[in-house]
Amino acid sequence: MHNVNKGHTSMNRMFFIIVTLSFFAISCNGQKESNPKIEKVFLDKTDTTKNCYTIIYPTKFPWTGYLFLVPGFGETAENVLQQTDLPQKLAQNGILTIIPTFQDGVLSFGVDSLSQQTFDRILNDVTSKHKLIDQRFYVGGFSIGGSCAIKYAQKIAVKPAAVFAIDPPLDFERFYNSAKRDIRLSKNNEANQEFVYMIDRLEKETGGSPKTKLFEYYSLSPYSFSDTTQTAVKKLINLPLRIYTEPDINWWLKERGADLTSMNATECSAMINELNRLGNQNAELITTQNKGYRKPDNKRHPHSWSIVYNDELIKWLLKQK
Repeated sequence: MHNVNKGHTSMNRMFFIIVTLSFFAISCNGQKESNPKIEKVFLDKTDTTKNCYTIIYPTKFPWTGYLFLVPGFGETAENVLQQTDLPQKLAQNGILTIIPTFQDGVLSFGVDSLSQQTFDRILNDVTSKHKLIDQRFYVGGFSIGGSCAIKYAQKIAVKPAAVFAIDPPLDFERFYNSAKRDIRLSKNNEANQEFVYMIDRLEKETGGSPKTKLFEYYSLSPYSFSDTTQTAVKKLINLPLRIYTEPDINWWLKERGADLTSMNATECSAMINELNRLGNQNAELITTQNKGYRKPDNKRHPHSWSIVYNDELIKWLLKQK
């Protein structure tokens, strides 16, 4: 009797192990199947540094749309995938995601004509290969990638179903003057080199400073506070738009010696305000608190991909027609 019980116990243990391993295998397979397929596509196969895009395929059918997600300045597609799980969540909701790299590689300016032309090329390549004519089209991006997304929505004839931008610089007249002021206030040899680069780049793109080339700054900028004609902003009157920002002024003062006059939040709020006053009630400013952290070390920074509530953003996108 004792030996029979022992045999039963051994069999029960074996059965438990088999069931557990089977469940584990099913879980792993299910998990594997839910991971989206990712592919890198080069418009010019002889140059892998530019004119390319990373495509993240939906994990289910039917597809519900496609979204161009533009990186910030200096970011690769791999950086984007590290900083945010938005592409994976979009894939799980049936949205094809394209992360582009434009003509100047990771140093593409986004709002300049060369970047916008490359946007056209990549868009045409994606839509023709994947027969996306009847699918809803969205654009979004982080930092200057958000500026690029809004700029593209302003110029394209067939407007996207919706646009979003994560803490984008929008008014490059303001950006130029803020960068100049920051350098002026800096101690010897401690000027922010990113600002030095951006001033040179803006002068190259426009042909000068806002004092000498103001119209060119208006043409480059998705929004201009001092442009009383509202030329750029009027192109978005009928477009669903969300701008995310985390205006943590105390962090900027302490960590960067920056104030409200040099924060993107100023023109983000101004643009949404003007759109609301022009009649666009589907233009929203989403402000957050203490959500900005950068991976892999989760270092605090309010200018980050992480300030977006990804699930809620996707719900909003899918509601737009």
